Amino acid sequence: MIRAFLAVQLSEPLRTTLAAVQSGVKRRIIHDMPRDVSLSWVRPASMHLTVKFLGDIAEELVMPLREAIVETLTHHRRLQIPLDRLGVFPRPQQPRVMWIGPSEQWEASDAAARLASLHGAVEACCVALNLAPDPRALSAHLTLARIKAGHRGVGLALAKSGAMDRLALAVDPLAVDAITLMRSELKPSGSVYTVLWESRLQPASTPSSM
Repeated sequence: MIRAFLAVQLSEPLRTTLAAVQSGVKRRIIHDMPRDVSLSWVRPASMHLTVKFLGDIAEELVMPLREAIVETLTHHRRLQIPLDRLGVFPRPQQPRVMWIGPSEQWEASDAAARLASLHGAVEACCVALNLAPDPRALSAHLTLARIKAGHRGVGLALAKSGAMDRLALAVDPLAVDAITLMRSELKPSGSVYTVLWESRLQPASTPSSM
């Protein structure tokens, strides 16, 4: 058995930019955060957009899943997710997750609908192979930090700093051009991810058959 998930990988330039975004937010809030705050910043090298978490799966499913995804992606075009908004979950007053993602306008766009369609098709592939279904929609956000304690203090620091109001740097969009199957291994230093295979979407100029 292997622990695995399907994801969209980030380019190295984007990882570098997101590290700078994290540093900018840190500088704005560090002086206003109380001592009881426990905040963990996600390493840019580990950042990805999770399409579906699979959990523990049999190694024998790795290639059949690849074949199913390859076939499915012949019907889906590449797209881009703009990263022009900073936000938190579940609410600003007591944040538990800090993220970067698209605007609310984009979330109502045709591109967002195409992303949802892609996610649904991937989910259908997994269910056809008797992998556990997941009714949750795909969240088009990248996690920058997780707040483990002192949630209210972080919320107040963010509000005071204005760090969530605008991005200090221009951030390139996240290119959704391939789906990868990632193996996740838990190590004392944290999770280690390994790419098992990659399947690419159709070029954006190719007419979609969705």
